[in-house]
Amino acid sequence: MAEPHTADAADIARSGRNLVGWFEIYVADMQRAKDFYADVVQTSFTESQMSGGDMEMWMFAGDPMAAGATGGLIRHDMRPPSMDGTLVYFSVDDCAAAIARATARGSIVIVDRIPIGEMGFIGIITDSEGNSIGLHSMV
Repeated sequence: MAEPHTADAADIARSGRNLVGWFEIYVADMQRAKDFYADVVQTSFTESQMSGGDMEMWMFAGDPMAAGATGGLIRHDMRPPSMDGTLVYFSVDDCAAAIARATARGSIVIVDRIPIGEMGFIGIITDSEGNSIGLHSMV
């Protein structure tokens, strides 16, 4: 049996893709969540047909074959939203402006816009469903 291959930085660079290929954000109210993300991170969605019972998924705009990751909002009874789950950072034009849009929608600011050196700025907020999400910008 062959040894499993572990991707290193060179493998990832050759592939033209980042290591994370997909993410799911769990929601209780799909329309509320879509409205929140459309406004705060300035994106759109495409509905994806799902099998497996009472489940709904809307994919974030993006090209799954491009560098970086794409993902979707998922409504399913098996996975409720939570502040304690995986933290996904969204790239936005201006972290402070995105935080302002989020707080106008009732978000709690967990970490206000802070510098992270030459990598720009981040902030951490709650979304409309109670999940923690990160925001990243260069300004």
